Amino acid sequence: MRLLIYGLNYAPERTGVGKYTTEMAEWLQGWGHQVRVVTAPPYYPAWKVGAGYRGWSYRRESLHGVDVFRCPLWVPEAPNGFRRLLHLFSFAVSSIPVMVRQIFWRPDGILVIEPTLFCAPWALVTARLANAKAWLHIQDFEAGAFFGLGFSSGGFVKKCVTAAEGWLMRRFDRVSSISQQMVARLSGFGIPEDRTTIFPNWVDTDRIRPGVRGRAFREEWGLGPDRKIVLYAGSMGKKQGLEMVLETARAFENDPDILFLLVGEGSAMEGLVQRASELGLRNVVFKPLQPPEDLPALLTLADVHLVVQKKGVAEAVMPSKLTGILAAGGTAIITADEDTELGRLVKDNPGIAVLVPPENLRLFQEALRTELSKDRIGARVNLVARKYAEQYLATDGILSQFESVLSAGIMS
Repeated sequence: MRLLIYGLNYAPERTGVGKYTTEMAEWLQGWGHQVRVVTAPPYYPAWKVGAGYRGWSYRRESLHGVDVFRCPLWVPEAPNGFRRLLHLFSFAVSSIPVMVRQIFWRPDGILVIEPTLFCAPWALVTARLANAKAWLHIQDFEAGAFFGLGFSSGGFVKKCVTAAEGWLMRRFDRVSSISQQMVARLSGFGIPEDRTTIFPNWVDTDRIRPGVRGRAFREEWGLGPDRKIVLYAGSMGKKQGLEMVLETARAFENDPDILFLLVGEGSAMEGLVQRASELGLRNVVFKPLQPPEDLPALLTLADVHLVVQKKGVAEAVMPSKLTGILAAGGTAIITADEDTELGRLVKDNPGIAVLVPPENLRLFQEALRTELSKDRIGARVNLVARKYAEQYLATDGILSQFESVLSAGIMS
C-alpha cells in the first residue's frame, strides 16, 4: 500500500505522539509498504525547534527509508491557550501545498494524527481527490484537553467547537483512538461503532523489561547507591501539574534516603527549576531528556514512578509514558479519577499501579510514603504491570492488528 501519514510530531522527537508516529511509520515501511510523512520540524517537548532544523522553511528528507516532508511551524516561546492554537494552525496552513502535491503520488490511505484536528480538512480534500481512504487517529482529544485546562469556560464556545469537531470526524472513513473509553466517546460525535477502532499505544517489551543493565545513572549523576528514587520522566508542561511533586519533595526533605528525579523537557520546566530553588529543595534533581537507547535503564532505576496530571486532563489523555513503566515492571502512582481510562485500568487490574485522585496532595503523599516503606526487593519488579504489558501492549501484536484493519479498509 501507499500510505501517507499526516501529523504534527515525528522523529527526531523522542517522546509523546512523535515517538509513536515514527515507530508506526518505520514498522509499516519495514513490512513492505510505501510510507510518506507530512510533518513539522521537531520541537517537542522543549518547545524549541531542534538543532539542524529551521522553523520557517520546507524540507524533504529520508529517515530509515521513510520519505519525510517538513512544513513550516511557529513555535511560541511561552505557549498558552491562544498561542497554542496559532501554533497548531500555522502547521495546518503551511502544510496545504505539500498535501496538494501528494495527490499526484496517489496514496491508497491517508492517516491523520490528532493533534492537530486543524489538519483534517486538507487531509479529507487530498483523500477525495486522490481516491484514497481517510483514517483519523486520535492520540489526544485536543479540544477536550483545552477546555479541561480552563482555556475557555464559555458554554457557547465549547458547543460550537464540539459541533465542528464532530462534523470533521464524521467525514473520515475510519476513526481510532488509544483506549476503550476514548473510542467510546466517539459515539457522542455521531460516529457509528462499525467505523471506529481501538488502536492503543505500544511498547517494545523485549527492549524495555525488568532488570535491564545499561547506563550507570546512579554513579554518573551522583545519586548514591542506596537512595530510593522517585522518578518522573516525560513532558513537563502545564497539564501535568508537577508543582505537586515539588510540594511532596518538600514534605520528604528530612528523609535523606529519598530522592526525587525529574527527567524531561517542556514549557513548564524552567518554572519548576526556579520553584525548587526558591523552596531550597536538595532532594530534587532535574535532568534533560535522555537518548532512547538509555530509556530501559532509566526506567528500571526507579523505586516508584509518577504519572501525574491535572484534574480534567486524564479524561482525555492516556499518557504515553505509562507503557514503558508497565513494561519495565515499575510501580506507578497515577493521579486520575476512577471513572477515567486510567482509573479503570487500575481498578480492573489490581496491583498494576496505585490510583490517587488528581490534585489531592495529601493522598498523593500518603500513597508515596506507603510505597516507599515497602521492602525494596519486593517492590522493584511489579509482575502485574509486566504481565499486562506483555499481553496487551507488545509492539508487533498491536501494529499487526492495525495493519490488518487498515488493509481491509483500503481494499474494501
